Amino acid sequence: MTDRKAIFITGAASGIGRAVARLFSARGWFVGLADVNEAGLAETAGLLARHAGVNSGTIHKLDVRDRAAWDVALADFTEASGGRLDVLFNNAGIPIGGKIIDLGTEEIEKVLDINLKGVIFGAQAAHKYLKATPGSCLLNTASAAGIYGTPGASIYSATKFGVRAITESLDGEWDEDGICVRDLMPGFIDTPLLEQAPNRASNEDIRGRVIEAGLEITPVIAVAEAAWAAVHGEKLHTTVGKTADRLAFASRWMPGRLRKQTRTGGRALGG
Repeated sequence: MTDRKAIFITGAASGIGRAVARLFSARGWFVGLADVNEAGLAETAGLLARHAGVNSGTIHKLDVRDRAAWDVALADFTEASGGRLDVLFNNAGIPIGGKIIDLGTEEIEKVLDINLKGVIFGAQAAHKYLKATPGSCLLNTASAAGIYGTPGASIYSATKFGVRAITESLDGEWDEDGICVRDLMPGFIDTPLLEQAPNRASNEDIRGRVIEAGLEITPVIAVAEAAWAAVHGEKLHTTVGKTADRLAFASRWMPGRLRKQTRTGGRALGG
């Protein structure tokens, strides 16, 4: 096993995944980039190579919904990394918003499969490599929507509550294996996901809804720094951004007021 630490990142073609890849690579880590977006992966890899050199990491076209593909990708990555997997960053995810009665079956199933099954499959596939790497960590991207259910984003919230539950469960389950388990709970982050419509029937993008609701958009580098802190720290859940911090505070100390607010407002992702 080599001395150079290694991280495997899903959803690495843009946004949070790209930002985390750049930060960890700049700090000397070997980085595995995984996504279904090959063009975006090439762009991310180019950015890493420009600063870290040609041996900055590996590229893997990976659909996180494909359990068998996970085994192939991680086998290839650990062969290139000298047997190390210090961190699996389960980051791939897609948004969905709108009233639950207006959402189509296919788009609901796609979000459930990517956001939830993808995290489960990643954890299963990575376990043996993480267990074999001392001081390793499973890091999952949850969301502020996993702190309290978000009106107009019920399916997305459900997946992120699920990611939070997986994190808490594996924190206990994998302790005996010497694997740390953590998650990130960002609010609205300045990534390409904000340019998407919340659902197939909407003509508005998410960014417009967020601005209309008066919520802040956090720079993506803040999530990358939070990922670094989470991997090297003790916190189980790490909130990122003012919205996430306020929601976490209110859900703990003012649940009645928070419930009232969600019943009278909260249109950021609705439709």
